Amino acid sequence: MEQLHLTSEWDKTFPASDKVEHSKVCFDNRYGITLAADLYIPKNAQGKLPAIAVSGPFGAVKEQASGLYAQTMAEKGFVALAIDPSFTGESGGQPRYTASPDINTEDFQAAVDFLSLHDRVDPEKIGIIGICGWGGLALNAAAADTRIKATVVSTMYDMSRINQKGYFDEEDNADARYAKLQALNAQRLEDRRSGHIALYGGVVDPLPQDAPFFVKDYYDYYKTSRGYHARSLNSNNGWNLMASLSYLNQPILQRVNEIRSAVLVMHGDKAHSCYMGKDAYAAMVRDNPYTDNKELLLIPGAVHTDLYDGGGKNAIPFDKLADFFRTWLR
Repeated sequence: MEQLHLTSEWDKTFPASDKVEHSKVCFDNRYGITLAADLYIPKNAQGKLPAIAVSGPFGAVKEQASGLYAQTMAEKGFVALAIDPSFTGESGGQPRYTASPDINTEDFQAAVDFLSLHDRVDPEKIGIIGICGWGGLALNAAAADTRIKATVVSTMYDMSRINQKGYFDEEDNADARYAKLQALNAQRLEDRRSGHIALYGGVVDPLPQDAPFFVKDYYDYYKTSRGYHARSLNSNNGWNLMASLSYLNQPILQRVNEIRSAVLVMHGDKAHSCYMGKDAYAAMVRDNPYTDNKELLLIPGAVHTDLYDGGGKNAIPFDKLADFFRTWLR
């Protein structure tokens, strides 16, 4: 495996729990990229336990929302693994800060590999949680991996849809897509000439007074003490400019209505992204004979980032998530 440099100090955006054991682990995906993850195991638990792999939001690191989810689920009796996706955080992979619908889906499946072989895990009881852009990727993984018995999708984005159609589908036309492709392909040559990979910047800072609400929502999380982290792409210099090129032409969620395992799609009803969760749920249950284990949960008054950390109002229904996994990881 690639030699990774992992910090030994607790540098999360949330306090450590005295109810769980925490350790750092590494494992490879099938592309040979070494992934870094935080493993949380409930203290004093006996025997093999159900397990959950968590990732997201898109552009975040495991020290932010995914770690909070993982630690909380461990407090409720699950082995939980918060992963840094390929090319980001403490995980390996070059070039840095890039994205791929295939490799990012594989990251979830590699986490299932790791958990399936762990001596504290029951390999027949493994689920996943995807947050924001990793919600769409979690659905993609659930459609591909029959070992995943239950999936929670939280405040999801469909990254292919966002790149291909723009926010709220306002750029859903061939000319807009062509202009994006022209710019990205010009950037390819510029990166080659300069020998430097250009980044597009994280969440805008300083925040313009006329910024849309969802930009203010992101700023309030990524750029303040609430959620800032030094390794987070969104908190700092952002993704590789070329990161979105593959998502522009490669859709995800093409077979979600063939998912037989349990899925909970969870969204704040005031989130700017709520339309993506609703549409993904509708596509998943359409002509799907396996709908008794599918659920759409809309959380009243919650905006997008409220489901990252609770938003100061306990917006994440962790007890509901625990009950869902206990029901379907069997």
